[in-house]
Amino acid sequence: MEVRYLGFEQQQNARSYQFDVLDKGQPARRFIVTADLSLFLTHRIGIQEGPALSASKLAADLERNFDGVHELTAEDLRAHANARSLAEAQRAEVRKSPRRRPSPGGDRSPWRNFGV
Repeated sequence: MEVRYLGFEQQQNARSYQFDVLDKGQPARRFIVTADLSLFLTHRIGIQEGPALSASKLAADLERNFDGVHELTAEDLRAHANARSLAEAQRAEVRKSPRRRPSPGGDRSPWRNFGV
């Protein structure tokens, strides 16, 4: 299954993201995923992430054979924001970890200070 983003339409405080879904040997199917833009602000998610989040939501809906209206919900955006925060915290922890230094003398390369 291939999901292709086609663009969006703005209606008041919502966006409708349009996608074509291609399955091998089948004609393209058109889907729309709607999102309330205030949820992006509430969860501090950039509006530019809307198409990717909508594509992921659509793919998940189609995998579980969901036939209803495809919509990015507050829970979807909260889960994305939490995953992003967790990843940032893990990167910060890695940066804070002390770097392992070689023990003096024992692990020295025989080529170090060669000729001195």
